[in-house]
Amino acid sequence: MAPMAEKNAPNKKVKAAPKKTPHTRKPSHMSLDEWQVALRREFGAEQNFTSKNLGTEPVFSNFSVTNPASGRTYRVAIRGQELGVNFCSCPDFTGNTLGTCKHVEWMLAKLARKPGGKRAFKQGFHPPYSSVSLEYGARRRVRFRMGTGCPDALRKEAACYFNADGYLLDAGIPVFERFVRKAAESEHEVRVYDDALEFVARLRDDVARRDAVEKEFGHGRFTAAMKKLLKAELYPYQQEGALFAAKAGRCLIADDMGLGKTIQAIAACEILARTSGIERILLICPTALKHQWKQEIERFAGRTVTVIEGLRPTRKALYAEESFYKVLNYETVCQDVDLIAGLRPDMVILDEAQRIKNWQTRRAKAVKQIESDYAIVLTGTPIENRLEELHSIMEFVDRFHLGPMFRFLDEHQHVDDTGRVIGYRNLDRIKESLGSVLIRRRKSEVLRELPGRTDKHFFVDMTE
Repeated sequence: MAPMAEKNAPNKKVKAAPKKTPHTRKPSHMSLDEWQVALRREFGAEQNFTSKNLGTEPVFSNFSVTNPASGRTYRVAIRGQELGVNFCSCPDFTGNTLGTCKHVEWMLAKLARKPGGKRAFKQGFHPPYSSVSLEYGARRRVRFRMGTGCPDALRKEAACYFNADGYLLDAGIPVFERFVRKAAESEHEVRVYDDALEFVARLRDDVARRDAVEKEFGHGRFTAAMKKLLKAELYPYQQEGALFAAKAGRCLIADDMGLGKTIQAIAACEILARTSGIERILLICPTALKHQWKQEIERFAGRTVTVIEGLRPTRKALYAEESFYKVLNYETVCQDVDLIAGLRPDMVILDEAQRIKNWQTRRAKAVKQIESDYAIVLTGTPIENRLEELHSIMEFVDRFHLGPMFRFLDEHQHVDDTGRVIGYRNLDRIKESLGSVLIRRRKSEVLRELPGRTDKHFFVDMTE
C-alpha cells in the first residue's frame, strides 16, 4: 500500500528559480552601485572559470583565474568579503569603482564553499606583513596597511607620508621613493605593489613634464622657442593647442574642421621630443590620409615617417624600421595588435577618432589595447549622436577620467521605463570635468587670428 499512497500524494512544489537582476534598467529598490554589484555577482556565478592558488594560504591568497572561453587569465587577490578589500587585474575591476568584478565574485563564492572557507572569512584577514597598494575607488589612492607585526619605528615613519586612514598625502608623492627605500631596509616585510609604484610615478612624471614644457617654452605665444619649433609659423591658437597637448600628456583636440589639428599634433610631438625625449610615435588615421600625414610631417617637422602597409610579413618589417613616426590605418590595428605591442610607442595619435566612438566594435577594442605614455586624439565631432560616443573616445585618452560608463550615463541621461533615452542633464559638469584634457575652439572664436581672405580671379578665354 505504501507505493499506492506515495502515488496519490500531492505533487511537491518546485522551488522557483531566483529572479535575475535586469541588465538594462536599475531596479527601483536598488542603488546604482548595488545594481552593478548584483549584476557582476550573478554573472560570476554563471561562469566556468578555473583557478590556481599562487600562494600558500588556502583562502586569503593570490589566485590566477582563467576564462576557458576567452583564454584570458587575471590575478585575483582575496582579502575578505567586503567591497574594496580585494583586487583583480581585469580592466573592469580597475575601472568600475565598485571594488569588485565577476572574477572576484566567482572566487569568493568558490572559497566560501570550501571546508573552513566561511570560518576564515568570519575571522577576517590579519596578515603579519604590511602593504602599500593602489585602491580603485571613486578616486584612485595609494594606501598603506599596517600588518600585525609592524614595528613602532615603521609606524612613525609611515605617519610622515600617509594620513590617519593610511592614504598617501600630497606632500608624500614627491618623496614616496624614500619611504619605499626605508621600508625595504626594515626587517619587517612590506609588500609594495607595482600598480601603486606606477601610479605615483605617473603623478610625478606629470608634474615634471609640465615644468619642463614651461621652462623650455614659457607660456607659449610668440616665444623664440615656439617660432623655431616647426618649418612653419603657428597661429596663436595653434601654439596654445600644441602647448596644451604637451602639458596634458594625454588629451583630446576637438577644434572645428579647418583649424589645423594636424599641425598642432605635430607641434606637440616636437615639444615633447625636446622636453621628454619621445622618439617612437604611432599615428592611426583613415586609409586615405596616411600619405597626407606623411607629407605634412616631413614638410613641417622634417622627421622620418614609415607608412605601414602591405601583407603581414611586409608590415612586420616596416614596424622594425628606424623612423620617428609609424603611420597606419584603423583596420590594420585589428590585425597587428601583437606587432604594435612590440613597438612600444611613446606617443599615439588618433586622427578622426570618431572611428572608435562605438566601444563595442572590434576596431575600438583593438585601439584601446595600445599602451603608451602619451596620446593625442583628434576629432571635430567628439559627440555625434550619443553620450556613449564621448565616453568611448575618452576611454582611450584616460579611461579613469569620466568614470565607468554606467555611472556616467546615470548622472547625465534621463530614460523612460523601457530604458530609452528621453533627455540629458548636468551637461555643464561634463565640460567642466574635461577642462584639463580637452581643448575645443570654433572658427568664430579664432577668426581674428586667421589671415584675411584672399581672392584670386582666373580669366578663361572662351573664344576658341
